[in-house]
Amino acid sequence: MTIAQIQFAPWDKRYNFSCGELDVKIGDFVIVETDLGTEIGTVVAFVTDSEVDKELEIKPIVRLAGADDLGKTVKKEKKQEALLFCQELIAKYQLPMKLVDVHFAWNNARINFAFAAEGRVDFRQLVKDLTAHFGANIRLTQIGARDEARATGDCGHCGKGLCCKGFIKDFSSITSEMAEVQQVVHRGSERISGMCGRLMCCLAYEYDGYKELATKMPPIGTKVNVDGDRGEVVGHHVLKQSVDVKFPGDKDIGYVVREVLLNRKKKEDGGAGNNQRKRR
Repeated sequence: MTIAQIQFAPWDKRYNFSCGELDVKIGDFVIVETDLGTEIGTVVAFVTDSEVDKELEIKPIVRLAGADDLGKTVKKEKKQEALLFCQELIAKYQLPMKLVDVHFAWNNARINFAFAAEGRVDFRQLVKDLTAHFGANIRLTQIGARDEARATGDCGHCGKGLCCKGFIKDFSSITSEMAEVQQVVHRGSERISGMCGRLMCCLAYEYDGYKELATKMPPIGTKVNVDGDRGEVVGHHVLKQSVDVKFPGDKDIGYVVREVLLNRKKKEDGGAGNNQRKRR
């Protein structure tokens, strides 16, 4: 059984539906029956049976959406009007929340406003006013900073479109260790953080490779012999597979630091082949 993941809004969760006999592709608009009624969504991915909870019912996709179906979706102008009205109410009640987006159900019976906030927000009066104004079932969904960037962001530091808007399905945990192993911590948090204010997702792409290379480096403080001279490892260059080794110098210099390439075959004394010389 082919199972498609359908998304109704870019910040909303993904829902599993069976494709049945339909020839469905990623990016297709489809009509589905949900617990809350008929809805139109976008196919964003496919999963296997083993990735799906066997205890959950998998409903079938009703059909592919046609031009008439798409014509019934809410236009951008109406969404902007709804966001503006909701924003005015948020300002009126001085609620500590940032409005991000709004999604109208296909039949307009439900309206879901997405917002970002630092903590919990008491928006009960806001929901009452929205319900009275729109005459629809109102939902407010709090989303995280990364989901906000996915919904509203444009380009990253690299000049290309945000990965979260392109191909990242689920957000993985990005840790400071990833930045440390890749030796980019010194650039500062602003340069290694994305539009969401969190560490950039791309730090995970090469993390395993850097981590493997780092295991081949002698720890900082290791005593090594290089061409007969005894020194101490004081720095790493992971990609170049070289280390900075500190050697005693004369009275004027104090000490000398050389950049030393690691041999492919390590010597018993932990030594390395010699190269560039630095003075400090």
